Amino acid sequence: MGGRDVGDTAASLRRQAEAWLEQDPDPRTRDELRAILDAGDDAALAERFGARLEFGTAGLRGALGAGPNRMNRVTVMRAAAGVGRWLGPGRCVVIGYDARHRSADFAEDSAAVLTGAGSTALLLPRPLPTPVLAYAVRSLGADAGIMVTASHNPPQDNGYKVYMGGEGPGAGSQIVAPTDAEISAAIDAVGPVSELKLGSGWTVVDEEIVERYLDAITALPLGSDRAISVTYTPLHGVGGSTLRTAFERVGFPAPSVVPEQAEPDPDFPTVAFPNPEEPGAMDLALAAGRCNGSDLVLANDPDADRLAVAVPGHGLLTGDEVGGLLAEYILRHTAGGDRVVATTIVSAGLLPKIATDYGVRSVETLTGFKWLARAGGPGERNVFSYEEALGYCLGGDTSRPVADKDGISAALAVAAMAAEAKRDGGRTLLDLLDDQARRYGLHRTAQVAVRVRDLSLLASTMHRLRAEPPRAFGSLEVEAVEDFAEGRDGLPATDALRYRLGGPARARVTLRPSGTEPKLKAYLEVILPVDGEVADTRAVADAHIEELKAAVREMFP
Repeated sequence: MGGRDVGDTAASLRRQAEAWLEQDPDPRTRDELRAILDAGDDAALAERFGARLEFGTAGLRGALGAGPNRMNRVTVMRAAAGVGRWLGPGRCVVIGYDARHRSADFAEDSAAVLTGAGSTALLLPRPLPTPVLAYAVRSLGADAGIMVTASHNPPQDNGYKVYMGGEGPGAGSQIVAPTDAEISAAIDAVGPVSELKLGSGWTVVDEEIVERYLDAITALPLGSDRAISVTYTPLHGVGGSTLRTAFERVGFPAPSVVPEQAEPDPDFPTVAFPNPEEPGAMDLALAAGRCNGSDLVLANDPDADRLAVAVPGHGLLTGDEVGGLLAEYILRHTAGGDRVVATTIVSAGLLPKIATDYGVRSVETLTGFKWLARAGGPGERNVFSYEEALGYCLGGDTSRPVADKDGISAALAVAAMAAEAKRDGGRTLLDLLDDQARRYGLHRTAQVAVRVRDLSLLASTMHRLRAEPPRAFGSLEVEAVEDFAEGRDGLPATDALRYRLGGPARARVTLRPSGTEPKLKAYLEVILPVDGEVADTRAVADAHIEELKAAVREMFP
């Protein structure tokens, strides 16, 4: 019986593959799939047809290739048709894309499907940063936006994100539930893509949209100090030309760009993983910064919605460190009692202290800018939001240009902040961090991530931790547990646990499965008052961080 079941499954997969071949408009994926069928490679078929990419609030993301469990023209056309059905005819959708393999093709396929479905499709003029698309959704009055990008994923991947249009706090931000489920259901209702009506009358948006974006971000509160030297890398992505133009427009000296990584290259040849947080990804930029004698090293991820910041000779600042500095900078340079700032449940606990000091409200959201962009109530102005994963969203005295993370505008603000500090007696961002530690206490943060092959381990580990809560993490005892599974403090339910610890130091440990990758994440924070030298306090905190890392690793299978 078992043998027949295996044979039946293989035959079913082959029938699905043959049906896929009949509708696939792409000769490359047809050739790939035909070769797999001719070779009788049932394992490869199972990888491609045994599951499918699920559309969620992060859209779609996966490896390129044939089949429903891969990113390809069929998958993208179905997604575009689903978006069109969800919107209804007569709506306007703006489409952006990065420089990854197949991004331009996927963007044009989306435009053709949406135009054929009766929508107005506006295609951005060239590969551009994700924040330009997020800006364009609101600026062009679109009903929705689509961005073809896999952000900082490996080169074999691509992805598809959907943005809300219209009015209200969610305009120009990524979708949230239940919109994802509604679009997913609409995608499920799509038949063979060979039967879709395709149009050709979409509009390629003029370069003016990039100029408008640049006008908007350069109008943010950036002070008047400009004497700062910067080494910059776009990590083979699409941020380079936009950032250089923004620096020039504001009056900063032109950044020194890492030549090996200056131009878009979908193969990302100089990095193992094109994420500035990954070990080794910033090595070329840090070396160039030291050689150039730069004050700052800045890096965007490939779609330029994130920003990494380093001080030569010191290394990379954490997202929490940059977030705390930017929050205080923005609050010093904006005014009004209607301001609100926001961060997530996995970020440092520093932001509420800064907000209290400046007399503004601080909001805590779930992870992701789809939530951060919506933070704040009626009559409130969200002037700054950040997440520890190097994402920052800035506003000013009137409005924020982008309702999503933006690595270009964040780079401008960091450069302005560093120039202001340099003018004040040659100080650096490191001095500003010490100032904050003395004022608010030292908040030292770090992450532990454990990749898994068996996705069932993610759920089983969280279940085990709820059934048998740990009493301590090393020498730090658990004083309270916050379970977000049923929702907490007005937040939607999410699979996360946060432990508040006490003993030799105050600390927090937050555990959650990743929403986009097969791994468990632990977010660690140690909080200590600074009574003497900040460096001494930091060394004590780092020792506790290492203790927490070891304790967390022991929990994971």
